[in-house]
Amino acid sequence: MGGGNAKGSEIVNVSTYMPLVSSFNDRIRPLLDAVDKLRHLRVIDEGIQLPTIVVVGDQSSGKSSVLESLAGINLPRGQGICTRVPLVMRLQNNPSPKPELSLEFNGNTVSTDEDHVSDAINDATAVIAGNGKGISNTPLTLLVKKNDVPDLTMVDLPGITRVPVHGQPDNIYEQIAGIIMEYIIPEESIILNVLSATVDFTTCESIRMSQKVDKTGERTLAVVTKADKSPEGLLEKVTADDVNIGLGYVCVRNRIGDESYEEARMEEAKLFGTHPLLSKIDKSTVGIPVLARKLTQIQATIISRCLPDIVRQFDDKLNANISELNKMPKIMASVSEAMTAFMRIIGLVEMLNQYSITLNSCPESDPTRDFLMEEIQVLEEAQGIKLPNFLGHNAFQTILWRKVEGISKMPVRFLEQVWHYIEGVVISVLTHHSSNYHQLQCSTKQAGYNIIARMKEQSTNWILEIVQMEKLTDYYTCTPEYLKEWNKLMAQKHKFFAEISKSGTCKTNVEGVGEVAFADLRKHQLVLDQAFDLKMRMVAYWKIVLLRLVDCTALHLQHSINNLVNKEMEAEIVNELMVSHGGEIERMLEESPAVSGKREKLEMSIKKLKESKDVLSKILDKNDS
Repeated sequence: MGGGNAKGSEIVNVSTYMPLVSSFNDRIRPLLDAVDKLRHLRVIDEGIQLPTIVVVGDQSSGKSSVLESLAGINLPRGQGICTRVPLVMRLQNNPSPKPELSLEFNGNTVSTDEDHVSDAINDATAVIAGNGKGISNTPLTLLVKKNDVPDLTMVDLPGITRVPVHGQPDNIYEQIAGIIMEYIIPEESIILNVLSATVDFTTCESIRMSQKVDKTGERTLAVVTKADKSPEGLLEKVTADDVNIGLGYVCVRNRIGDESYEEARMEEAKLFGTHPLLSKIDKSTVGIPVLARKLTQIQATIISRCLPDIVRQFDDKLNANISELNKMPKIMASVSEAMTAFMRIIGLVEMLNQYSITLNSCPESDPTRDFLMEEIQVLEEAQGIKLPNFLGHNAFQTILWRKVEGISKMPVRFLEQVWHYIEGVVISVLTHHSSNYHQLQCSTKQAGYNIIARMKEQSTNWILEIVQMEKLTDYYTCTPEYLKEWNKLMAQKHKFFAEISKSGTCKTNVEGVGEVAFADLRKHQLVLDQAFDLKMRMVAYWKIVLLRLVDCTALHLQHSINNLVNKEMEAEIVNELMVSHGGEIERMLEESPAVSGKREKLEMSIKKLKESKDVLSKILDKNDS
């Protein structure tokens, strides 16, 4: 950082000074415009951080003077905190001889000029943060289009103060610290730490804050003001770098009195070129023009580095929001749609799946249990052994009756469970939506209980009749799968009997049945052939029986719930509420504030993310071309 005497003895031509604008701005301007548009779209609300130069400094560090010199305009001055809100300064180099200045805040845009910009900022700040001395985290954007300003966007934050003055809240330090930390924590932020040459850098509160989030200083640049006020030891302070300023130091001279900005820049060049002490500081680290070029270059680097990741974040966030929005329940526009949603809510499909699993896993559905023994017993009792190769009709019906009887209580219990659950849902909904009508609540609930009880009784009678029919059926089915399954099972008959004839084996696997034991079967050779046939018919037919019980129950419940919702409920409850009490059912169609708020938030977020993605895509396409 230090400079030799040769540099210090250089003759400086103070009739010219280094311009703030360089050709480098031609490449950064489109990227910066894109980031500014994204900032205007408030993508930060979506959790997406943008590359930002954040200006921090202790109160009276000369922060405003630095920004004035970069922008070429006068900012508010006075005692205490002058910057009471985050001031987003968008500087745009514009060859037009007439500067264009405007303020954007709370959705409004206010034009101003160089003579009145300070008052305009104060007025806008008062709108945002009040007329007192309090602060606010709501940003105020200042757009400066002017010749000879660098293309830069910076966020100026309130100066750090520990002692509140009259009219400031007691926790003013905590409030300011909270705002500063919010802006400097993101890895995408470059911290421009403004330090006064008159103080010990290690004691500066702004340094302490930046070191918390940037310990190595890799994203911190320091600008040292008031170099002319305290030149002694300044070279040593910036050379030693006791506070880890990874992006280096730039020493500047503040504008004094009524100096124009051009005059101030000339005086600054003269100071660092001729002063006995300050002239020893490396010329690449002194002056507002050097600061402007450094900030522009740093800004270009971080934007280029961060853009690909920002694009990825947009894609991830957009896809996540669209997915979440698609998962939200459809907005219901009619009573019919509301009732359809009700059927989904009660989880009928899940309950039917569990019912099917229960039926298929019960002992009666286990074809390996006591394999062939029941068939042998029934055949011997029916004296089927007198008629070889003839399968007794009574034998099949006896076994079927026993199996159906064994599961006969399960369909009844299942329907009781379903109607008990539906009763809970219906009564809960009715109770909630009649809460404003205490006089009607008891009668409404009773009507609900009566409807459910009646329909439960109808379902019980129906399922008992279905079970009875299954007991008496003589393996009737139109399903071609039955014969297909039976022939498949019977094709293993010879293999099974071959296994039985082997000595020393007592188990084998029958495809479609499972592993079966046959040690006790050898003594029933006379009836074994018929028993195997009977067993295979029953295995194939039992699948049909269970399928019928599940399918018929599903159709019955759908039909019953549809009647409950669209007929029974309408007759006993809906009509009462809609005719006599002002359309309470229609109120049930309205989304809750929480759901509608979430839907609106997601839709707005998706719109914002799509607009932001379009902004980036256009810029990236231009760069690629």
